[in-house]
Formats: sequence, C-alpha cells, structure tokens
Amino acid sequence: MKKIIALTSVCLLLFSCSTQKNTDEKPPLYEILKQKEIGGANFRFFEIITEQKEFKMLLNDSDLKNKIKPSDIYTSNFLLLNMGEKNSGGYSFSIENVEETENDIIITIKENAPKGMATTVMTYPISIVKINSKKNIIIK
Repeated sequence: MKKIIALTSVCLLLFSCSTQKNTDEKPPLYEILKQKEIGGANFRFFEIITEQKEFKMLLNDSDLKNKIKPSDIYTSNFLLLNMGEKNSGGYSFSIENVEETENDIIITIKENAPKGMATTVMTYPISIVKINSKKNIIIK
C-alpha cells in the first residue's frame, strides 16, 4: 500500500510540473529561406526587398509560401541574392557574419565555388534571406 501511495505521489509530482515556453524569446536575426542552383537571374545582383509589391512576389513563390506570412513585411526585411550565370553546379552563398548595431544590420556574404567535381551545366544560383529586423541593411 505504501508503494502505491509513493508511486502515485511521484507521478502527480512529475505530471503536475510543466515547462512553459518563453514567449519573450527573440527569433534568430536571420534565416536562409531558399538556396538553389537554378532560379536566379543571368546577372549578379543583391536586392533588399522592403516594398509591398516586391514582397508579394515572395508570397507567391511555391518554395516560400509556407515559410513567410503577409505580416512579415512589417517586421522583417528580405534579401534576394543572385550570383548570376555560372558554367557549372556547386556555387552557393553563405552568410559569414551578421552584426547588429544601433541603426544597422551588417551582413557579410561569401560566394562559394564548387568543391571538387561539379555538373557541367549552366546554373543561376539564388538565395533568399529573411532578416528579422527593419533596420537598415548593409551588405559586405
């Protein structure tokens, strides 16, 4: 009988304690939403998407429609990174560093070349990055 009471007490103690998720937790400063070898433009450029009209194009992208919501335009900026035309696969972007200052978000981007053997086909590498801030963005 004592074992049953002790076991019941332990079970009640374990199941009555709950962990609450911290709602004050900030989202990461950036998220890479899309990174593909095909789908970019023929020429190299970086664009900061802040306008509603441009943002609607992101909302219509089949790869992004489950990763962003219409209200994100008011809380986030988006970077469109196009590497331009490349003569093989294996090219990509990486975020080397993100620094937040009082007024700016400074992003250091690295263009990665293929390592070893790569497909010999024309590619158009593209990355779309969500910056969870509306501060001014500086790309290095």
